[in-house]
Amino acid sequence: MPAATDTREGLMARLNGKEVQPHEDYGFFGPGSVVWKVWSYPTAPTVGFQRSVVVEELDPPLVAAVHGTQGIYERTRTRYDRTLRYFAMVAFAGSEQVCRAADVLVKVHSKAIGQLPYGEGTYDANDPASQLWIQLTGWHSILYAYEKYGPGKLTEEEEKEYWEACALAAELQTCSPDDVPRDRAGIRAYFERMRPRLSASPIARQAMHHLLNTDLVLPPTPWWMRPARTVVARTHRIATIATMPRWMREMAQIRQSRLLDVLVVPVMRTAFALAHLSPRIELFLLGMLSPSTVQVVAPIKLGIPPRTKEVLTPGQARARHGYVRPADAHAEFRARQAARVFGDGKPPSEQGLIESQDVLGPLA
Repeated sequence: MPAATDTREGLMARLNGKEVQPHEDYGFFGPGSVVWKVWSYPTAPTVGFQRSVVVEELDPPLVAAVHGTQGIYERTRTRYDRTLRYFAMVAFAGSEQVCRAADVLVKVHSKAIGQLPYGEGTYDANDPASQLWIQLTGWHSILYAYEKYGPGKLTEEEEKEYWEACALAAELQTCSPDDVPRDRAGIRAYFERMRPRLSASPIARQAMHHLLNTDLVLPPTPWWMRPARTVVARTHRIATIATMPRWMREMAQIRQSRLLDVLVVPVMRTAFALAHLSPRIELFLLGMLSPSTVQVVAPIKLGIPPRTKEVLTPGQARARHGYVRPADAHAEFRARQAARVFGDGKPPSEQGLIESQDVLGPLA
């Protein structure tokens, strides 16, 4: 598949006929699903995704893993691109491609282990509790942004389907689908249970403020475009902060007036509605934020059907393509990583990160 570029010319070339490759099947959701409805709206890869990665940092084990690898600081744009690509794959890509990505992600996360920098204990990015936190903050943030800056709330039936889909997608993580709430009340209860465990430590505040800087994930632009770039990045930051509850902002020392919270809503609703009028504009804008994700979303946006028009469950896909559940994947490799870090005091192997480039995109 052609390498992603940041230019409009490169994007349009990839959207010319056979350059856009169809997926092998509809994956786990497919057309007509509420997942495709919500995740294909331009609020998802923008405010929704940024909100999720910012809020996640309040979980002490998760931010310890993020801080330990330093990926968000050393390669901010690439890290954003690869992570967004994975989330988009779960929603839109073919079943074999998603199974392969979920499998290699376990190996990637196996290097994110160590001692907690604050308090006693260890962290492990593959820990089911951390994976559940990522899953729920991600899916909740995508839906919340859709409701606030997009078409509005889902119907009761659609929302039920959405959280059932979230549980199904959890099978691609190391957490258990049984732990995923199936309605809004359950989601609220989960976040209330998590609230006493959250902490705005120095490394959490550092990560949150860093990830709110949209300018870091935008591609280079000519000098004459820099004022517009600054306006876009600033407005995006305001819109994301406006989705965060006051207690969370106060905890993380993120300041923003209530007036800005209100004023940004019509601006973003209008901007997203206009972008959604044209699939090619949506893909162009997506390419600015995440070039490698365009390849995942383009077939859906351009109406290119998959080679096989079927929807599978993760269990069916694993059986067909020869993968095990992520919770059981690469046990020996993960044990060797733990022995290196906790036993020998050595840095973990980067084998999984290197292998992931063929699936999630290059590291640089």
